[in-house]
Amino acid sequence: MNVVSYGAGTNSTAMLIGLYEHNERPDLILFADTGGERPETYKHLQIVNDWCRSVDFPLIVTVRETETLEENCLRRKALPGIAYGFKSCSEHYKARPQKRWLKEQGIKDRQFLVGIDAGESHRAKHEDIRYPLIEWDWGREECIEAIQRAGLPQPGKSACFFCPSSKKPEIHKLKADHPDLLERALKMEANAELTSVKGLGRSYAWRDLVNGPDVFVATPEISCMCFDGDI
Repeated sequence: MNVVSYGAGTNSTAMLIGLYEHNERPDLILFADTGGERPETYKHLQIVNDWCRSVDFPLIVTVRETETLEENCLRRKALPGIAYGFKSCSEHYKARPQKRWLKEQGIKDRQFLVGIDAGESHRAKHEDIRYPLIEWDWGREECIEAIQRAGLPQPGKSACFFCPSSKKPEIHKLKADHPDLLERALKMEANAELTSVKGLGRSYAWRDLVNGPDVFVATPEISCMCFDGDI
C-alpha cells in the first residue's frame, strides 16, 4: 500500500504530479491537518483534490487529532514544541494522525511516500520511507516546473500560521494579509508561561516585532522542517 504523506506545499504537490508523469498511482493520499494552516493552504488542498479526481488518483483524505495544535498550546499554556527545539508538534499532529487512521482502517503493510527534494537529501533518513523527488533528482526548481506543467497554481509555503520557524518578513506578511490569524498567534504567545524562550520567535516575541516598523524583505521559501518524513 503506497501512501502519500501530502503536506499541501510545493514539494508534496510536485511529488503527486511526478507520480502521475511516471505512471504511478498511489493507493492513498493523506493530509494531516493541525488546524493551523493558512487559508491559502486549505484552498490549494481543494484545488489539488480536484486535480487528483481529474487524473483518477485517490482523493485526499484529511486526518486530524481531536484537539488542534492551537487549542493544545492554549490549554497547556505553552508554544509549539519546535519553539523549544523539539519536534513534538510534528510527531503529534502530522505523523500520529496518519498512523492512527491507517491502523483504524486495518492497513498494516504500507510504505509512506514523502516529498523531500534532491536539495534536501540529508533529511531523507529512513530506509522504510520512499522519497520519489530524490529518486528523480528533482530539486526546488524542478518541483516548481512540474506544478507549472500541470497547470496548477504554486502553493507557496505550507506551515502553521503561528509556526516559530517563520521568518520575520513572513510574520509581517501575516499581519498584512491575515490580521485575525496574527492576533490568534499573539494570544497564544501571551498565554504561554515562558522561561527558556522569549516568544514565538524564540529569541524574540512576535508582539515586539509586529509593533515595530513593517519591513518586507524577500526571502527564499524555506520549509519549517517541523515535519521531515519521520513517520
